[in-house]
Amino acid sequence: MEARSSTTRARTARRTTRSLLTLLVAALLALGQAVITVAPAQAATVDSNTWYVLVNRNSGKAIDLYNLATNDGAPIVQWSRNDGAWQQWRFLYSGGGYYRLQSRHSGKVVDISGKSTADGANVVQWADNNGTNQQFRLADSRDGYVRLVNRNSGKALEVWERSTADGARISQFTDLDGTNQQWRLVPVGAITSYPQPGAVTGDTGLHDPEVTKTPSGSYLVASTGEGVPLKTSTDRTRWTDAGSAFPSGTPWADPYTDGGTHLWAPEIHYANGQYYLWYSASTFGSRLSAIFLATSPTGAAGSWTHRGRVIESSSANNYNAIDPALVVDAQGRWWLSFGSFWSGIKMIRLDPATGLRSGTEFYSLASRGGDAIEAPTIHFRNGFYYLFVSFDSCCQGANSSYRVMVGRSTSVTGPYLDRAGVAMTNGGGTQILASHGSIRGPGHQTVLADVDSDVLMYHYYLSSGDSFLGINLLRYDSAGWPFVF
Repeated sequence: MEARSSTTRARTARRTTRSLLTLLVAALLALGQAVITVAPAQAATVDSNTWYVLVNRNSGKAIDLYNLATNDGAPIVQWSRNDGAWQQWRFLYSGGGYYRLQSRHSGKVVDISGKSTADGANVVQWADNNGTNQQFRLADSRDGYVRLVNRNSGKALEVWERSTADGARISQFTDLDGTNQQWRLVPVGAITSYPQPGAVTGDTGLHDPEVTKTPSGSYLVASTGEGVPLKTSTDRTRWTDAGSAFPSGTPWADPYTDGGTHLWAPEIHYANGQYYLWYSASTFGSRLSAIFLATSPTGAAGSWTHRGRVIESSSANNYNAIDPALVVDAQGRWWLSFGSFWSGIKMIRLDPATGLRSGTEFYSLASRGGDAIEAPTIHFRNGFYYLFVSFDSCCQGANSSYRVMVGRSTSVTGPYLDRAGVAMTNGGGTQILASHGSIRGPGHQTVLADVDSDVLMYHYYLSSGDSFLGINLLRYDSAGWPFVF
């Protein structure tokens, strides 16, 4: 950030004036003297489905994420208005007339650092935990401007020292309704209206779907559950339960599942005249995890042969060996991406002849610094490898906040950048699907190149808390970025 431009004398005079005003008002109120009547501020009307740029009345500059940061603790500053995603904010309602301000660029929210109640405290971005230090009330000022008053401290966001310089920090101070505490909310665009899932019928209840096409042109889906549940469809619309891959259990996976038969997040693929199935064995919150491989000549329930462990992790590793996904690159090489939380998404090389690991190559593809990121899938299209991942909370039923993010690279091993040019290893990701209407927590996506379109398949939740198969088509805009329709 740039240095403060005000002089020490100006700072002293400003603070003295504020102190005198505060003391004078307090003294008059204590004496019961009705010197002035101040109408109570009314919360400004905001639309939670709109992104806003917040422009300061004193400087004419916008609240901005310094240096396009995506990490917790990154400073909030003012900058000349450019309407970039790092200057766009939406208001998430917390109840009681308070809102969180979420960045379109990072997905994080404005936060009073350390829950401070002091004048001059730093204002940063942080993962959304709905803390009172992340909640703000909109108080009306004149001429359509508002103040943003923090619920925890009762103080207002302001441009420190009335600076008009790019990079001047945003702070909090006693609410004096100064012009440097007044903000104009400029709408810059509605949040994307995501389409409803396409029509599917039959047995559509599942979690973490992965799909392959059979030689006959039908579809075979594997998903999370007891023994890896399977479903089939001849038309990508009507689905039928087809048993499970391992109806007799998987004793080789018991050390990772505490003896359970619930297996996670499979990847299924047809090649070399047979079906390959990679799947995860773990328990919630544990890095004692493993990815195993099985093969089958038919893909039918009970026909799968255990081929061995591909990779494992433990508390000694900074990654988690779950959520496998295969990509075959433009040279025909096989790669397996995987990972969840901790240091994020990783990738290793596979032997196309066996489907097991080949060599010691190990790549980091994406990370949120320990925050929720998982379920990678890589899809090659138009000269780019697109890395799709899921951010935020899965498996919370109707309270799930899963959302589908994407970045791309010209190399399968990265680096992957989002639309704003932010590296996915630094928290980047461009959102293409999120909760909307009755559709909650869409995620754990896979992409299938089909005859009519690229197809995005995922699970989502309804208010009942049950998860279902979602299917939409993908198109690519003029800049080559995918969107759901």
